[in-house]
Amino acid sequence: MSETDVPPFAPEWLALREDADARARSRDPVGLIGDRGRVVADLGCGTGSLGRWLAPRLPSPQRWVLIDRDPRLLSVAEHSVPGATTEARRRDLGTLRSGDLAGCTLVVASALLDVLTRPAVDALVRAVAGAGVPALFSLTVAGRVELSPADPLDGAVARAFDAHQRRAGLLGPDAVEAARAAFTAHGVATRTFPSPWRLGPEEGALLEAWLHGWVGAAREQDPALPAEAYLERRLEECSRGALFAIVHHTDVWADPAEDER
Repeated sequence: MSETDVPPFAPEWLALREDADARARSRDPVGLIGDRGRVVADLGCGTGSLGRWLAPRLPSPQRWVLIDRDPRLLSVAEHSVPGATTEARRRDLGTLRSGDLAGCTLVVASALLDVLTRPAVDALVRAVAGAGVPALFSLTVAGRVELSPADPLDGAVARAFDAHQRRAGLLGPDAVEAARAAFTAHGVATRTFPSPWRLGPEEGALLEAWLHGWVGAAREQDPALPAEAYLERRLEECSRGALFAIVHHTDVWADPAEDER
């Protein structure tokens, strides 16, 4: 999780996806948090979208420790968690240690694990497990996309995109299993919950942006793909409100107290 391990995220993209993220997030882990959501460390908090969604669902009072390396994002996040006091910490997650989480009762993160390497996930899990607190990692890509209507090139594009997600040692769609294995090695029980994006005509702007990114990454991975024609077909369907997509994600809940319940 060095400065080169975690890609920067534009505020515009984070804003575009926030509503879809909110609809996709599993509600089930919220019931498992209980009274342990009083002091929350949000890793790679971005503009604070997870806090805006989760804080109203947890008991009050709350304090959120917002951790990100981007000062632009932190400046938004620290003023946007409803009903909570906040502390913004600008830092690289690669330097995170269990002592940095002292006093926290819950660790959360969103759309983070799949953009990390295995050593980075191992280090992150080691810090969380060492702190002895539960953690919720939301919206990790699952490596499955369903498009309707189907296109003969869907499978090839999906495979190329997944390969691109794994470039330079990043975990991409392998992140959930890597994180679960790392927590198991530290004696921490995990559960998973589906959190799929469901995109259609009402999310046309996000669906179009996602298509550009999805196909663009696949084309970069496999230049032999007839990706330009494929993207043109899909964008035309999107413009007519005829395209629907389910982009599968997984929420991971890790709880050191799970076996005691």
